[in-house]
Amino acid sequence: MTLQPTPAPAPDPVVPAAHRPLRRWVALLLAVAAGAALLLAFPPYGLWWLAPVAVALLAAATHRRRLRGGAGLGMIAGLVFFVPLLDWTHLAAGWLPWLLLSFAQAAYLALLGLAGAWLSPLHDRRRALWPLTAGLLWVAQEALRDRAPFGGFPWGRLAFSQGEAPALRLAVVGGAPLVTFAVAVAGGALVALAWRRWSRPRSWPAAAGFAVAAAVVLAGPALVPVAQPAAATRTVAIVQGNVPRLGLDFNAQRAAVLLNHVRATEQLAADVRAGRARQPDLVIWPENASDIDPLRNPDAAQQIAGAATAIGVPILLGAVLRSDIEGEIRNAGILWQPVTGPDLDQLYIKRHPVPFAEYMPLRPIARVVSDKVDLVKNMVAGDTPGVVRTPAATVGDVICFEVAYDAVVRDTVTGGAQILAVQTNNATFNEAEARQQLAMVQLRAVEHGREALMVSTVGVSAFVGTAGQVYRSTGFNEPAVVLHDMRVDGPRTLATRSGHWPELAAVALAVLVLVAATPLRRRRRGARAAAESTTEER
Repeated sequence: MTLQPTPAPAPDPVVPAAHRPLRRWVALLLAVAAGAALLLAFPPYGLWWLAPVAVALLAAATHRRRLRGGAGLGMIAGLVFFVPLLDWTHLAAGWLPWLLLSFAQAAYLALLGLAGAWLSPLHDRRRALWPLTAGLLWVAQEALRDRAPFGGFPWGRLAFSQGEAPALRLAVVGGAPLVTFAVAVAGGALVALAWRRWSRPRSWPAAAGFAVAAAVVLAGPALVPVAQPAAATRTVAIVQGNVPRLGLDFNAQRAAVLLNHVRATEQLAADVRAGRARQPDLVIWPENASDIDPLRNPDAAQQIAGAATAIGVPILLGAVLRSDIEGEIRNAGILWQPVTGPDLDQLYIKRHPVPFAEYMPLRPIARVVSDKVDLVKNMVAGDTPGVVRTPAATVGDVICFEVAYDAVVRDTVTGGAQILAVQTNNATFNEAEARQQLAMVQLRAVEHGREALMVSTVGVSAFVGTAGQVYRSTGFNEPAVVLHDMRVDGPRTLATRSGHWPELAAVALAVLVLVAATPLRRRRRGARAAAESTTEER
């Protein structure tokens, strides 16, 4: 018996070689690399230049694939990205809610992968459109993720990876959506540059054009002027009182947490009297500095009043306010005057509580997922922007995760805010989460031309200038009191004036592009069906 050599497999007669996708294992590796590059672009790693690379890798992985394959590759990239990015959530909620949240967020990248596959015929016909479509699709994906479900969860937006990048300057023109758009455009230019038949001489001029386009988008924004603040300044002190122990049980230590902030403020007052520190115009404590309701608890009120009297200026403090309804609370920023006490006319109630963390939708179902469900109170949302008028300046107050939501921050500036203050409590998370949040504060300062600060119970606390520069950053899990002269007021930026309209325009264009690609997809399916029919006849 003579063994015959196995013939090589015949090429696919249905799909021409020039229009085949990458091999599956190559596409899978690219999707994994895309998720990893996205992760490394964010704090605490801060390799911001990898963000457009991630966009390019995911676009290449999904190009020319079937819709199901594009969605699957997007899901893989999303899981590689979100599972480690959001690992700090398991410290408070446990591993199952962490994974469920990560899968839910990754599903949006699955939609992005599906859209990328859908547009493959358009990119094959007009490769020069790839940068534009990449920018539009990423903005549209983030617009959806920022809003649904339950008000959305914007963590991990491309724009929030650019805290130290030249592209951050674009926020002054179009806010976070424009920064995301620019990063994705650069990624689209990179994939258009790489996906070429290099044997053709005319490829080189086009490649040079895409390379220049990517470089301009990445580095060009450094030339964009940011808002110039007014000359007037106010000295603001932020107090990071720290907690006895990190973790969920910081709530059981609430008397000690309040006392830490009181003592730190009283020590600042002593330093001022001794000439070791400047007299501040305003003192700001973080979220949950008084987890004991000072409007109902005389001991807490007395301690806060003593600190305000000692320092001699108002204190904007974060407090949890109880209700007559069992289990109902409000997360508030209260202006406490040194003589008259709490100014209830300058009281901000958090407008955007976090679902499944600060209030519990679908509680009976959620109880099956986690036994910590009943630890979550029913946090009632406020209905007015966080505009707090103090003798020193009008403060745009946002609490914790609210800094991630465009409209919540913008409403304070249109309401007259001269500086931005982010009161937060990172005691149930870790330093990576705090630094990711600080990157959002950097973007907001540039976006609205307002100097900003972030003050945390445990850190990281810092001041931020209108060009995104960070001043006087504290360490994590240690007490600190920091003073800084903050410039107040300044003209409203184009981003503040235009609001959500640029994002809506990008979403509308993304939908238009997806619809416009329909005839090309039908034509490709027709060609595939004809090729299959011819093959069967043979």
